[in-house]
Amino acid sequence: MTTQNISEFFIGRQSILDREQNLAGFELLFRSSQQNSAQFQDNVTATCSVINHAFSELGFQTILGKHRGFINVSDQMLMDDMLELLPKDQVVIELLETIEINNVVVERCKYLKSKGYLLALDDVARYSNNLEPLRESIDFIKIDLKASGMDKLADTLVPLKKWPGKLLAEKVDNPDEAKQCLDAGFHLFQGYYFAKPLVITGKRMSHSELALMQLLGLVMSDADTEAIERVFKQNPGLSFNLLRLTNSAAARSRVKITSLSNAIMVLGRRQLQRWLQLLIYTNDNRTSFPDPLMQLAATRGKTMELLVKNIPGCTKTMEDQAFMVGIMSLMNTLLSMPLAEIISPLNPSAEIRDALLSRQGPIGQLLSMIELLESYNIDAANELLDNLEPLDIEQVNHAQLEALAWANSFEQNN
Repeated sequence: MTTQNISEFFIGRQSILDREQNLAGFELLFRSSQQNSAQFQDNVTATCSVINHAFSELGFQTILGKHRGFINVSDQMLMDDMLELLPKDQVVIELLETIEINNVVVERCKYLKSKGYLLALDDVARYSNNLEPLRESIDFIKIDLKASGMDKLADTLVPLKKWPGKLLAEKVDNPDEAKQCLDAGFHLFQGYYFAKPLVITGKRMSHSELALMQLLGLVMSDADTEAIERVFKQNPGLSFNLLRLTNSAAARSRVKITSLSNAIMVLGRRQLQRWLQLLIYTNDNRTSFPDPLMQLAATRGKTMELLVKNIPGCTKTMEDQAFMVGIMSLMNTLLSMPLAEIISPLNPSAEIRDALLSRQGPIGQLLSMIELLESYNIDAANELLDNLEPLDIEQVNHAQLEALAWANSFEQNN
């Protein structure tokens, strides 16, 4: 990993939420696998190569699903004709804060706006009069909470609230900041606050969460079908969803589902386990952010399942364990409980327990690397990747893209 190649890049996606806590889009992040100080002779060429590889060859649907993607552009790329090859119905052109606002930039933004593109100002910390010529061209104003400061946020917003563009709070790190931004009138929110563990002592699971965890424990321990069926019978809503899911899967083979036990057998234990894991993240009884958390959990699990296949000696059991570790690693956020307490009644294998609680073993190291990529700590992720040979950047990129497509298809079908 010491050679420089434009194809060696990491793709990052950071969720953007609306006021109703629904997933509204993603910021797409690209970075070379080299250290941050690494420079390309031609940054425009490098960025164009990344976009071409990620989107022209793979398609925007793979990366974004039904959502929009915010893409950072420099002053050079803003002026490049290549920008107009991007699909205007799926991207937001995000002007980096390093762009000098002059007449040329203003006219270019007006032109792109006339062509139907949406534009965003990135990392705004303070209002400045030199931004005023962009007022009618800008659709989103991204306020950097760290640079602005929460204590000065109200003053920063006074002039910007008069703009027609929507206000987007970025670098939101905790629920308190999220609430302050809601009260301040922001339309959109970006940050990792919805995926950070928030332990609330004494919180209890709802009845449906308990049933899901009970079912997951039974499936993981290879309990007999009658025991699993009994739990389903006590939860009519889950039974209905199981039958609906199984009937949809069985329609292709024209198998008629006649009972819950029949549905469990037709669906199969492996698919039943995955459905239960994903269902936990879409439980309507929760009040936090279901869609982004489900997306993140699903993508984590699938990425890890795909990557672990490249580890020498990998078995089907290891693939299942990697998927489970990835998707269960966010349960402490979901249930606001320590992870050790959550997995204890499930009686997981030592490999799963060590990976989840102490990031030990190859699966635990994979989880650490994925978490670093999600937080965009590329240098640290690179170091871990060096320890996971024969894994390389190309395999990580391929697995990420395949996992994103899989997670997007899951969202669209539910």
